[in-house]
Amino acid sequence: MKRATRAAALIGAALLVGAYPVAAQRNDPLQHAALQVPRAAQGVMLAVAAAGPRWVAAGERGIVLWSDDGAANWQQAKVPVSVSLTSLSFPSPQQGWAAGHSGTVLHTADGGKTWTLQLDGRAAAVLERKAAQASGDAGRVEQAEQLVSDGPDKPFLAVHFWNAQRGFVIGAYGLIFGTEDGGKTWTSWSDRLDNPRGLHLNALHVEGDLVMLAGEQGLLLRSTNGGRRFEPVETPYKGSWFAIAGRGEQVVVGGLRGNVFWSGDRGRSFSASQVPVPVTISSALLTRDGDWLFSNQAGLLLRSKDQGRSLQPLNTLKAPPGPPLTALAQGADGALVAASFAGALRLAPQ
Repeated sequence: MKRATRAAALIGAALLVGAYPVAAQRNDPLQHAALQVPRAAQGVMLAVAAAGPRWVAAGERGIVLWSDDGAANWQQAKVPVSVSLTSLSFPSPQQGWAAGHSGTVLHTADGGKTWTLQLDGRAAAVLERKAAQASGDAGRVEQAEQLVSDGPDKPFLAVHFWNAQRGFVIGAYGLIFGTEDGGKTWTSWSDRLDNPRGLHLNALHVEGDLVMLAGEQGLLLRSTNGGRRFEPVETPYKGSWFAIAGRGEQVVVGGLRGNVFWSGDRGRSFSASQVPVPVTISSALLTRDGDWLFSNQAGLLLRSKDQGRSLQPLNTLKAPPGPPLTALAQGADGALVAASFAGALRLAPQ
């Protein structure tokens, strides 16, 4: 973990969000609940998800919001930590998970209104050390010992649950942990993928047994057996990826400087897309009508109507343009909501 001192800075730069500092024990954000604030709905949101008819958004300082009126009005949830939250996954309307900084994984059983802590960076480091010692790999043991020594300073960046029992979380320095019991216990999945340099894992795409992980320095990993083993996928681009999504045979990845690549064979091979705006892609979504939507850090939405081969800018936000967009999601009714630096915003009809 030689790059440990740069972890938060690198991820913060990628998301245009500064890392949450690890302070002394009395100021430890893992020990303090998120403050209830009057303007929570206008805060920086980094993730958004549909939980049945409800919308849930999460962002900086542990703020989680929920809305039962189509994202028109938001209520603040009760969260036991005040770390920034980067990702959400709801396999059912009631059961959901959030992941974020300081190696945090949270769980809700009431559709996002209240949350409990299931995993943090200290416990995750101990789990990784135990797995490293069992592997007999001296290099891995050394890295795990450094992880324990560093403390909970490394963020989780994406989480996915197939159902209420089975899920996994990924993050900085190649951290990856899975659970088979709804988050009661976690195990390291580091030995399932070829990532000897511990490159950051920034985003994921899951559809059935297909699991793809996108990371820094062009890292792209693919599993066709539900995450039991990952193999590398080569692309011509060696910059960092921050977005990946797909459906069926179609998969698209996006990253630094507006680089987007598309695949028509479930992620086996990729070709470069035509993108008119050289700004980092923050999220991607394949809508129910077959269009691709992309958000970028300049606050733009881009759309592709040709399976990701070419993108064109849109201006569909019901708000002044400008706030960087960090995530996109579509509800069961077809509604689209974006997480942004100005809260969670419902998108206008296209």
